[in-house]
Amino acid sequence: MPGKRNPTTNPGKPGDPNQPMIYEIRIKGHLGGEWADWFGGLALTLEGNGDTLLTGLLVDQAALHGLLRQVRDLGMPLVSVISVTGEQAEA
Repeated sequence: MPGKRNPTTNPGKPGDPNQPMIYEIRIKGHLGGEWADWFGGLALTLEGNGDTLLTGLLVDQAALHGLLRQVRDLGMPLVSVISVTGEQAEA
């Protein structure tokens, strides 16, 4: 539909699943910092509500799907996955 934006891409810009994007992946439960290497060096933030936030640049959609398989393999519930625009990352 013209004018309709896809929430999984940068707002206002044509989406290309083969372009690098910053993602925030929220999972239920806390992971220790030693898991950062297993998640390709993504930043791990332990939140007060018991969630872990994985944040970082993924090179394309294939990398995102691979990361989501890793979360699944941990057996920890996936809470959310969002792409972060440049403005959101700076804030």
